[in-house]
Amino acid sequence: MPDLHDLRGAHDENVARVTRRRLFGSAGQGIGAVALASLLGRDADASSTAVPAGMPGLPGLPHHAAKAQRIVMLWQGGGPSHVDLFDPKPVMVAKAGQDIPESVRGTTRLSTMSSSYAKWPTVPAIKPFRRWGRSGIELSEMLPHVGGIADEICLVRSMHTEAVNHAPGVTFFMTGSQVPGRPSLGAWLSYGLGCETADLPAFVVMTSSDKGKTCGQLFFDYYWGSGFLPSRFQGVKFRNTGEPVPYLANPPGTSRVARRALLDDLAAMNAAHLADYGDPEIDTRIAQYEMAFRMQASVPELVDFSDEPRHVLDRYGPDVNVKGSFAFNCLVARRLLERGTRFVQLMHAGWDQHGNLHTQLEEQCRDTEGPSAALVLDLKERGLLGDTLVAWGGEFGRTPFGQGDPAAPKGRDHFGRAYSWWLAGGGVRGGHVHGSTDDYAWNITADPVHIHDMQATIMHLAGIDHTRLTFRYQGRQYRLTDVHGHVVTGLLA
Repeated sequence: MPDLHDLRGAHDENVARVTRRRLFGSAGQGIGAVALASLLGRDADASSTAVPAGMPGLPGLPHHAAKAQRIVMLWQGGGPSHVDLFDPKPVMVAKAGQDIPESVRGTTRLSTMSSSYAKWPTVPAIKPFRRWGRSGIELSEMLPHVGGIADEICLVRSMHTEAVNHAPGVTFFMTGSQVPGRPSLGAWLSYGLGCETADLPAFVVMTSSDKGKTCGQLFFDYYWGSGFLPSRFQGVKFRNTGEPVPYLANPPGTSRVARRALLDDLAAMNAAHLADYGDPEIDTRIAQYEMAFRMQASVPELVDFSDEPRHVLDRYGPDVNVKGSFAFNCLVARRLLERGTRFVQLMHAGWDQHGNLHTQLEEQCRDTEGPSAALVLDLKERGLLGDTLVAWGGEFGRTPFGQGDPAAPKGRDHFGRAYSWWLAGGGVRGGHVHGSTDDYAWNITADPVHIHDMQATIMHLAGIDHTRLTFRYQGRQYRLTDVHGHVVTGLLA
């Protein structure tokens, strides 16, 4: 039998551990107690005009003065073609139809759809490039609106990733790992920096797709999940049909005053459980009930564009009033940002042109590049662009060689060895091109920017040292960039 002294020692140690868990769960790890105090202190009268404080961040953050107080990620799912849109290559025009040399291709990892090809026919950009703005940045003629903001953007032509398929590629940028399960970028920012508003979430996600639904890529919840962070930090997804957030409306016959009284009673019961167990998920429950109550008033106003000037609506294009369109979501994003939401993630599918490059790519540009540029202009007009970071990009680019029949290729495959993104506002260098590739847009020749480097740079602009924002899980300290990543100073203003 075990020694009685050893059993007593183990019992005392367990009691101490549980006590510490209760302490940190209710005081250090979450802020449910703060939210609860605010909730219970509110007048149950629905007409109360008191505006509660937002959700505070961690002590000691930001680590340094933030250039970007808010961030919007314009995610272009499927892999926008850098060869056709952002990285002009005259040599490819001269070599059209000829195999890309093996000396260029090397041992680049490709998807199984093209890795066994015997022919590698060079396919130049399907439309001409031209110079835009005072900076003279070269962009495709398919991007006239983005060209119109050329002096605001920082074009990165040297992005690279190890991923060759969609879900791992998206997961890699969003969470820092190709395997699902880790917190997303928006969750890390919400966890570290908190939220400036109590009436809207700190982290909001909206999805859309090309009109023809040609892409077929799914957007999984873990792209905006909280991973092992408390679930209160996951993104709140606004639906693209029906009500933006389900279950916000009161059931028939239930008044706002009655709902307030019910939530107060629930909060008191949850508070008792929080005191007993210190479970951070009880923090989440308290915060979510309270946020849902406030969103009953804030969300309908958010998606009502009746107060927007005609010229603003026209700027976003004809689809701005089509719920669930990329244009609609861009305008909602601006309204969220100006109301205190810290991170908005728009995810648009449609950039996967395996067999319809010559028709679908231009159509995709028509649907998205105008609203993207409109958002930048709108933020600038309102004095918000200087401290709002706009990031536009996807999980990878497209192959410089054609996919399909080598005599008449119709598309391009996935390509992660080199591709392009653009950034605007929030402390980045406007009218600047960073990095370069070889004559075939295949290999990076200057200033490479890895996925982890971009994550580190975005966090730096938000006032965070990416090496210091960590969370202990399963015996080790985790961070968004894992053990990698460097701030790319060449992107900074």
